[in-house]
Order: sequence, then structure tokens, then C-alpha cells
Amino acid sequence: MDINLDVSEKLLHGKSIIEWTNPSQNEVDHLHFHLYYNAFKNSNSTFLKHNNELGFLDKSLKEDCGWSYSEVNSLKDSDENELVPESYFISPDDGNPDDETVLKVPLKKIVMPGETIQVEMEWTAKIPKAMIRTGYNQDYYFFAQWFPKLGVYEPAGMRYEKEGQWSCHQYHASGEYYGEFGNYDVTLRVPKNYIVGSSGEQVSETEKNGQKVVQFKVDDVIDFTWTCSPHYQVYTENWQDVTLKLYTYPGHEIFKDRYFTTAIQSLEFMDKNVGKYPYTTLSMIDPPIHGMFTGGMEYPTLISSLSLSFLPEGIKTPETLIVHEFVHQYFMQMVATHEQEEPWMDEGITTYYEGRILDEYYGKHTSMIDAWGIEIGNRAYNRMEFWLKDNPKIADNSYKARDFVHGGYSAIAYNKTAMMLRTLEGILGIDKFDEVMKSYFDQWKFKHPCGIDFIDVFKEELDASFLAEIKFDLDQFFDQVLYGSLVCDYKVAEIVNKEKVAALGYVNNIDNCVSESDPRTGLYESKAIIYRLGEVILPVDVVLTYENGHVEQYLWDGVSRTAEFGGVSEHQLIKVQIDPERKIDLEENLINNTIMKEKSEAYRKYTSKFKVGVQHLLDFLNFLS
Repeated sequence: MDINLDVSEKLLHGKSIIEWTNPSQNEVDHLHFHLYYNAFKNSNSTFLKHNNELGFLDKSLKEDCGWSYSEVNSLKDSDENELVPESYFISPDDGNPDDETVLKVPLKKIVMPGETIQVEMEWTAKIPKAMIRTGYNQDYYFFAQWFPKLGVYEPAGMRYEKEGQWSCHQYHASGEYYGEFGNYDVTLRVPKNYIVGSSGEQVSETEKNGQKVVQFKVDDVIDFTWTCSPHYQVYTENWQDVTLKLYTYPGHEIFKDRYFTTAIQSLEFMDKNVGKYPYTTLSMIDPPIHGMFTGGMEYPTLISSLSLSFLPEGIKTPETLIVHEFVHQYFMQMVATHEQEEPWMDEGITTYYEGRILDEYYGKHTSMIDAWGIEIGNRAYNRMEFWLKDNPKIADNSYKARDFVHGGYSAIAYNKTAMMLRTLEGILGIDKFDEVMKSYFDQWKFKHPCGIDFIDVFKEELDASFLAEIKFDLDQFFDQVLYGSLVCDYKVAEIVNKEKVAALGYVNNIDNCVSESDPRTGLYESKAIIYRLGEVILPVDVVLTYENGHVEQYLWDGVSRTAEFGGVSEHQLIKVQIDPERKIDLEENLINNTIMKEKSEAYRKYTSKFKVGVQHLLDFLNFLS
């Protein structure tokens, strides 16, 4: 691509040369392109019709006339056939006749299986003012989903496709993107005093006709994003073969060490526990306050964060965003799942690893907030976000992003998925879980898996005898938790300690009758009664502690609604815990997982007498007064 930025008119003028290879056994006679900027062309677009959360950005469109558009001026095939006149907009998702975010281009020649074609496009884009994830404000520019982008042609057998077809959704307010892997060679022409940050590696920089001309290249990525401003300060660090760059504004340099430290920690963790980061660059964008609309996003080799200098260092917003958006380089970028159709596969898996990285480096109980005497860990924060929702059962993860019309998108796709994965980690053990996730990454990097592919890796990697030993039904788990909206809740209902008495009557023989004279045995029949209140069935540890310190541990399959554990002992049962190691992160109510009893009946009797005595004393003193 060759791109010219006109800052006076807020326009992009682009020329794109696109090569596409037909990956299917089908004969393809048309192309589909995303024209994302048309989502902000007018209030009739599908994006704006269904987005009620623009907030302050709404003013940019309506009052400041910050509307945008994307227009294809020319599109020619290798025979110089002009394809624009026969092109037209389609709305494959909702049939909205006013939505212009998907362009269908009929071809003059059929593309045969395995054949490669080349088309040349000239296009113009009006840049939106301060719109979600993209646009400009003052002289800050951020370009995401900004160029006419070819959709993904999915052959039969890829994901859920039974026959080859284009996957090119309209731009929706909920959910994000899906792109095909490609090699990008992009030349950017900007004002000569502007500093450019971009996906990929910079290969040249010159000046021509009063402009700065910068060229970037990057291979095997699903998208290309860039930003520019005359005010950027650029800092550089290195980790192994990766060059890290931070683009930030004056006054934000105080966050420099936090950004680099967190990014390197993330690189190290993912390299060790998931797989190698294969790119040579990672650019971090810390936007100014008037560019906050672009913060907290992920793009190939480029991520954006947010920093607020008035917050104490213990509020780990920059760290959380850097970790989350970096992990997306693995789950969204390299393992290129469909963010519109199965958002849990990138957002949920990323949220899980976000928690692991933050907890490892910043403490399990302080990885989100450690300020003003408040301590909150990432795991607790995710649980809180999910369980404090009005309706945690509002949806399951079979929903497409755009189907969460009544809420629940972040709670289900992000939080519940992370809780599901932490529960898997707890049940399987972290070493076994990591082995499976490494296999998943190795099998599906630079491909487009779906949910079934994810589950299949677990089935392939986990031996049936191992699952039987830990009493875990993998299919049932995913059906109930991933594709169901059931709730998990186990409860310790009661502790019973009954003094065991000797049997009376003719017990051993008919010659001697046991009388009531000394029925005591010095033993207790103790039992813990456990309830499964929720619908989710999981194996759960049950731990019994006796007054002499003796501990018994059982693994209950959780299938029945009730169960009891215990036996005969010289000592009473005083404490029962369900899941004491907190393996089951999906557990709704942690409070009812433990019951403790006083050490003995005698202890309770004398304690009660003491309490009564204190009350009588207080009554007497009150009478005297």
C-alpha cells in the first residue's frame, strides 16, 4: 500500500496492490471487502444503530461533523478491467440497506482453486474524529480498521464451513475483527514533523515533496495499524531478538519503565508457557488524554494502552492493558480465531493469561490494585465482574458478539471464559493444562481454529485413564460451562457427630445379654453432609479435619445432589471444606464451602454457660445502676 495523509482535509489517499490465492476447491467469481470507515458515514449504519454507548464520542459525529467514509475510486484486475461499476454494498448479517461496510466485487474472470490473482485499488477515506478505536483529535492520529480490507474466504472444512464462502461481516458495535494472514509492505506519507509508529519493522525513511516518507514491512499478520503525531516521544528497549518501542506524549514518560518491564515480563511468560513470539518488533502506544478513544486495543505487533498520572502506581491499569493486549498477539493474531463469531476464543483465553501473568509478577492478591490500603487480585476482580452482573446466566459462549443484544458480552466472553480455564487448570493441574495449551498453540498458529478445534485438542492430549482417575467428564464440562449457562455451587450442609454406643441385647451370642449399664464406647460416628446446589457437575475435593488434627481428603465426582463423608473415630469432626485449594474458579458461593464446629460438646457446653453467666452479670449491674 502507498498512503498519503492529508492533515488539512482529514483525508487518506491510498493505492493498494492486493494478491489473493484461492484456498478452496471452489471456483470463486467475486471478492468481499470491509469498508470499516463507512460505519461512521451516517447514523443509519448498523454500527451506530446498535451502539448506545458512544458517550462523549457522540459529540464528535453530531456536533463537530466528524463523520467519515471509505470510497473505492478504482479497482482493476490484471487485465485492466475496471470492477467498480458492477460492485455493490451487501448486508449479510442484518439486511440493513443503509449499511455500507461490506462491498461485493464481481470479477470478470473466475479464480480457480489454488490460483492467485492481483487487483489494484485506488481509494479515499475521510478520517473520523475521535471515533471508537480510530480517527484523529487535534494532531493525534490513530489508524485501525482504516483501509479497504479483503475478507476471509473459508474453504469447506475450515471452522464450521460445509462449503467454501466469504466470511466478511458488517462492522458491528460489539465484537471486533477477523482477517486473513498476509504480508504487508506499506509506505506512509505524512507531514515531515510527524513521528510514525506502526505494525511491523521500519525499513526506510526519507523526505520527498515536503513530506516524511516511511516504509514498513511485516509478514504473516492479519492486519496492519499505524499512528502518527508531531508530539510523540519514542523510547526503545530490546528483549532477545525483539525491539520494543514506546510512543508516548510529554508528561507520560514517567510510565516508561512500567511499560517496558511489563512487556518484557509478558514476552518471557508467553515464551516459556505457550510459544515463541516470532516477530522482531513490538510497538506500544500510550495516547494522550485527547486520544483515549484509541487506548486498550490490540493489533499485529502494535498495542495501545492508557495511563493517568494522577493515579497511584498501585492502580495497575497500564500493566493490565499491556499484558492483555500483548497476549492477543497469540490469541487473535497468531491463533487467528473469529472474533465476531466466537469472541471467547480470543478475549476469554487472553483474559485467562492476563491473570496468570499479573498474578505471577505482581502477587495473587495485589495484581490489580494495591493502593489506599485496598488489595485486589486479578482472579478476584474477574470473579467480581462476573458474579455482580444482574444476570450471570444471560447467555452462553455459543453467542456471536453481535448477539449479546441485552448485555453480558464482557461477562461471558471475557470473565466466564477465564474462570472456565482456571477451573480446567485446577482440575487437570497446571502442568497438564500448560501442555495442552502449548499443543493448541503449536497446532493452530497461523491458522483459523473454531471452538470445536479447541476442544478437540484437549480430547487428543488428555488420556482417558487420566480423566477417569480424576473423575472428570470433559464433554460434559464444555457442554455445561462453555455452551451452557448453568451455575456451579457446592455447599457443606452439616457436620454431625454422634456418640457411638454399644449395641444392646444378644449381640455376640444368645448366652449373654448386653445391658444398658455401660453402653459407651469412647467413639464417635462423624459425617459431613454435602449438597450440590448448582447444575454444573464437577469433581471436587472434600477435606475433613478432626479435633486431634487428623485430616481426611476425598475426591467426590459431584454427580448426586447430596453426599456424605466420614466414619468412626475417637475424635469429633470439627471442620469440613469443599475445594480448599480453590481449584473450581466457577464456584459461585465460596462462603458456604466451609463449616467449622467447636472442638467438643463439653467445650460448647461450658462456653454457653460462660455466655449466660456474663449476661446475668450485665443484668445485675444494670439493676444496681
